[in-house]
Amino acid sequence: MSFTTNGLVCAHHHLYSTLVRGMPAPKNRSKTFLDILNNIWWRIDAALDNEMIYWSAMLGATEALMSGTTCIIDHHESPNCIEGSLTTIADACKVVGVRVNTCYGVTDRWDDDGQLHSKVSPLSKTTEAAQRGLAECDRYLSAGGSGMIGVHAAFTCADETLIAAAELAQKHSVGVHIHVAESTDDAQSGARIESLAQDNWLLIHAVHLDRKLKGRIVHNVRSNMNNSVGYAKPTQWSNKILLGTDGIGADMIEEARIAYARLREFDVTAEPSTVWRWLDNGHDLFTEAKDDVVTFNYDFADSPWHAAFTTNMTAIDVEINGEHVLVDGLPTRVDILEVRAKAHEQALRLYERLS
Repeated sequence: MSFTTNGLVCAHHHLYSTLVRGMPAPKNRSKTFLDILNNIWWRIDAALDNEMIYWSAMLGATEALMSGTTCIIDHHESPNCIEGSLTTIADACKVVGVRVNTCYGVTDRWDDDGQLHSKVSPLSKTTEAAQRGLAECDRYLSAGGSGMIGVHAAFTCADETLIAAAELAQKHSVGVHIHVAESTDDAQSGARIESLAQDNWLLIHAVHLDRKLKGRIVHNVRSNMNNSVGYAKPTQWSNKILLGTDGIGADMIEEARIAYARLREFDVTAEPSTVWRWLDNGHDLFTEAKDDVVTFNYDFADSPWHAAFTTNMTAIDVEINGEHVLVDGLPTRVDILEVRAKAHEQALRLYERLS
């Protein structure tokens, strides 16, 4: 038996992270969240080039499609390959047939001398790297791309940069896509962006947020657990809550199951319908996904109580704009084996650079 649902939306992804799976462990052991950023993610960001970005996005989009996710809201950073990077991501997703809303995450952590700083003074001047990131968002949106204005996080940005990002978002009538209070290192972010945040902003993580802000909060429970930053307690906020993966794939049904288990640990009276509302809230940003048709190999795929406890649900057919882009569990526009092989080649190049 099978059942059809709407297309799923991943409200926060890092498509470039698809290449990272299986990479050698860093030489320095990470004991804190900042260690994880310094030893892993910021080194990866700096090593990316256009080929890596393209094939990582294509594999990430293909795997998203194979899990019934038809729309991805992406957040990208590649400080040594900024110009054109958003178009590269959009082109890869278009080939697969998956919709993407992407942005470049501007940051001042790379100063004009090329030095990396874990934290940036609010009183610092906007760096050239941040200006280039803003320019990439501006270029991409001006050319008709679907996206937002990206900001890494307040603790790696000067106030001048945060203001510039908010102004650019207003120019394009889009929101700002920003990590907020993911760890205690960014605990002051709420105070710093309170006067800037708008209802169309995406506030990612909000684990240590200390005040009500305008915007939608995107909960990334598995990533928060993996980085040991704490539980975000999303039910404490009146904001609309959405679900993201923070780059750990785009299987949104699996993410919802984990989000429910974590919520249940926090509140034993919670019901899975709460988390499935968070999942459905993604359609606010991608209304087109409501017209997508995803067929699962399970005849209760639309039931939160069933889906929350059924771990073998698989998307077997996906229809987008009337086109069957997934048939019998396999993508129709690309050869998944070829995509994986090409992505593996780029992953090896990435690992070589990191070594």
